[in-house]
Amino acid sequence: MRLTSARPGARAGRRGSAALLGMALLSGAVLALPGSAAHAADTLISQGRTVTASSVENGGTTAAYAVDGNTGTRWSSAASDQQWIQVDLASATISKVVLQWEAAYGKAYQIQTSADGSTWTTVYSTTTGAGGNETLNVTGTGRYVRMNGVTRATGYGYSLWEFQVYGSFGGTTPDTCATTNAAQGKAATASSTENAGTPASAAVDGNTGTRWSSAAADPQWLQVDLGSVQQVCQVQLNWEAAYGKAYQIQTSADGSTWTTIYSTTTGAGGNETLNVSGSGRYVRLYGTQRGTGYGYSLWEFAVHTGGGSTVPPVQGGGDLGPNVMVFDPTTPNIQAKVDEVFTKQESNQFGNERYALLFKPGTYNNINAQIGFYTSIAGLGLNPDDTTFNGDVTVDAGWFNGNATQNFWRSAENLHLKPVSGTDRWAVSQAAPFRRMHVEGGLNLAPDGYGWASGGYIADSKIDGQVGNYSQQQWYTRDSSIGGFSNGVWNQTFSGVQGAPAQGFPNPPYTTLDTTPVSQEKPFLYLDGNDYKVFVPAKRTNARGTSWGNGTPQGTSVPLNQFYVVKPGATAATINQALAQGLNLLFTPGVYHVDQTINVTRPGTVVLGLGLATVVPDNGVTAMKVADVDGVKVSGLLLDAGTVNSPALLQVGDAGPGASHAADPTVIQDVFVRVGGAGAGKATNGMVINSNNTVVDHTWIWRADHGAGVGWETNRSDYGFVVGGNDVLATGLFVEHFNKYDVWWKGNGGRTIFFQNEKAYDAPNQAAIQNGSTRGFAAYKVEDSVNTHEGWGLGSYCYFNVDPTIVMDHGFEVPVKSGVKLHDVLVNSLGGNGQFAHVVNDTGAPTSGTSTTPSNVVSFP
Repeated sequence: MRLTSARPGARAGRRGSAALLGMALLSGAVLALPGSAAHAADTLISQGRTVTASSVENGGTTAAYAVDGNTGTRWSSAASDQQWIQVDLASATISKVVLQWEAAYGKAYQIQTSADGSTWTTVYSTTTGAGGNETLNVTGTGRYVRMNGVTRATGYGYSLWEFQVYGSFGGTTPDTCATTNAAQGKAATASSTENAGTPASAAVDGNTGTRWSSAAADPQWLQVDLGSVQQVCQVQLNWEAAYGKAYQIQTSADGSTWTTIYSTTTGAGGNETLNVSGSGRYVRLYGTQRGTGYGYSLWEFAVHTGGGSTVPPVQGGGDLGPNVMVFDPTTPNIQAKVDEVFTKQESNQFGNERYALLFKPGTYNNINAQIGFYTSIAGLGLNPDDTTFNGDVTVDAGWFNGNATQNFWRSAENLHLKPVSGTDRWAVSQAAPFRRMHVEGGLNLAPDGYGWASGGYIADSKIDGQVGNYSQQQWYTRDSSIGGFSNGVWNQTFSGVQGAPAQGFPNPPYTTLDTTPVSQEKPFLYLDGNDYKVFVPAKRTNARGTSWGNGTPQGTSVPLNQFYVVKPGATAATINQALAQGLNLLFTPGVYHVDQTINVTRPGTVVLGLGLATVVPDNGVTAMKVADVDGVKVSGLLLDAGTVNSPALLQVGDAGPGASHAADPTVIQDVFVRVGGAGAGKATNGMVINSNNTVVDHTWIWRADHGAGVGWETNRSDYGFVVGGNDVLATGLFVEHFNKYDVWWKGNGGRTIFFQNEKAYDAPNQAAIQNGSTRGFAAYKVEDSVNTHEGWGLGSYCYFNVDPTIVMDHGFEVPVKSGVKLHDVLVNSLGGNGQFAHVVNDTGAPTSGTSTTPSNVVSFP
């Protein structure tokens, strides 16, 4: 019988993919064993640092409790192997690790270090762990240190009262703790004050004759704003008679999310000097139990800085970099400047130039903003109607002889258009979102001359007049209001659209859902007076119509000083340091080569790109990973594969069962993936979604069929969109040309509203795509183990121009179960270059001939 605390509400944990390394004990590694020679000048450097774990047993055993200095709190994992806990030290030399195990300990585990959180070096390993307090003298360097549990000693998970790492920061002796009081004279706030004579400011005024005192209740707090993120090494509390018996010292980068760097339940009052280790802009005393019947009262609250990383903190805010052009109605020569950008970008399909054209609220006359490659145009109001163009925002296809099928990678957002002719032209194909727009007139989706087009996506927009689809092969419109919709080629899908045409698939080819089950609009930059902020719209369920039509939109505003403004030349190390400090990311237009994975681990982090900001992994790392946490928002990025194969370009969550995020899901929007085209690139997977309840709203995941570095093996990428999480929703899913499955869905409860696909053009022959006894890897594969899945408006096309004799058994492959349902599905052979034998499994007529006529299935099963 277990004598430690019971574990109500425990849930299955999630293993990190890197934890799978633990099955091998890394032959050839030099391991330092317990009992070896002591190391000089061991300093505790992990306390209060950012910490993450593969899983937690419940909300009372989070990872932070293992580095809070309190042996009465603990981290515990899910009851499964393998599990890990890791701490981010920015940069450190490691001399000793102390593990203070609770009764649930690790029998086999490793201590590992890493520079990037992806590639790990084992500095200690055992298969005979005994629990209790283990002191391990080790030698290593790295940013991250982790305990990687391989085998549990009990039927419970892994549980540590404290995970302590000793050594020095930056490979050198830590800086001396400053004698200057960094809190003195700074802005201070408190949960309450006893009266007007005891304000919060009196505790940081340097006068021991004045004091702050709180109301006589628990809990209470006092916090000071240091003005920037700093390393905190010591806190001094000069108590009046009314002291705190139980309290914590906490730090925060944003004044919202707090990390405990010291905790006690036996405070004695008087003058207390606390040596701590942590970083933050805000430092707080958080009292949970008073030592008297009065409140909490401090003559002085002093904070000393230094003694930590030699790397200076990353500062939030600042200017928007060289590739953002900001206009107001008085700016001279607006049309000429916009034309200059278009001239550079009109046909610059694979270049490195990136631009964002931002317009302050106001009215702009006689504007025709033509939008080329890697160019975003947006208004800076909180509402689209705040920024009005008496003119147009135009995309046409003159550069490509009237063919719009390569009008990729551009966007328009948050503007009110009054088109000169009454109708605006937006003739685009993939990766060209039209979001949060108000067109006081019609919208033409075809190029001049009605040439080919293969788009596209509209969301959260109001089109007063008619949307003319014309030559667009497929289109998806979500949560908008339109005056009407004309024409349709193969697959036009609507969800939550006021004024949408009635359901009619396949003739006319309209798939219409009254609402969108879950949607959360993309974050956007705006001006609040003279201050830049990012607005994060609120989640909506069963949405219909725009999010802004009834006035001020629902959501939250985040000041720019809470963002690291990423500019050309920024390194992955600095980006990750900013994330570790608690900053969000605003990528300005540019191409960013990263030599380590960008790790997003904090719940609620916002990552927003402007001007199709592009991230390229240089050495085979995953470009970006999002931890299995609530509420991360990633949008507006192009992830472009490097020449060394990456396991994935975006990964959300780790493999294995995880927590529910239904209340606050991670949302991925306008994040595009490219393998090849700009140059030879490789990635095993394009985008991997393992976190439950994730919403992927508009993505184009593309293995290039043209451009540079293109060939069946040259830009090899087997899988485009891989889903391991449960209850994942994809709205506007474009995935093309992968060597095997374009979409591979393994989680239960998945839903897709609109899917567009082309199979890889360049398959050399039938044998190259053979999948066991099946001819071809399906465009959309739902695993046999899945019990529930549903999709609406799904299309796949083939164009095997290398070997037109290739036959695909089907475009869609799903288990035949009552909970798996597909609606309005089609396959098509483009000009007879290859054929499909069926649509879904063995259902649906074959394509035939060269007529480019779809084969349709209205409902499956």
